[in-house]
Amino acid sequence: MAWWIWMLLGFVLLLTELMTPGGLYLLFFGAGAILVGLLGSLELSGPPWAQWLLFSIVSVATLVILRRPLLRKLRPRHPVQTVDSLVGEAALTLEDIAVGGIGKAELRGSSWSARNVGTTPLIRGQRCLVESIDELTLGIRS
Repeated sequence: MAWWIWMLLGFVLLLTELMTPGGLYLLFFGAGAILVGLLGSLELSGPPWAQWLLFSIVSVATLVILRRPLLRKLRPRHPVQTVDSLVGEAALTLEDIAVGGIGKAELRGSSWSARNVGTTPLIRGQRCLVESIDELTLGIRS
């Protein structure tokens, strides 16, 4: 195959990688095609079967060796904050909540369903402590 066909194939694969959501698979095949194209332009790539073999080996080897470390580098380092991290924070009741009853409380600017797990009733506007979380219901006490 002509070297320019390999270069064109490589750039098409790289462009396709840019247009698809980040799996980082086509990147390595595009780089392999460009490498074979460069070697072909220097007349070092050999017959077509050797070009295809070189393309396959280089693409798969770089995929296996480099994909995981590259994905690790590209992923954000900040861990996703879970709802369980809200335990221990202060919430503000939006309505009166009887002992064992369910009402509304505000936490971090959002309204949540809240269950009074304490031994005293909670009145509207009272600051309380988030003790537990059950699905999307806060367990609060004074």
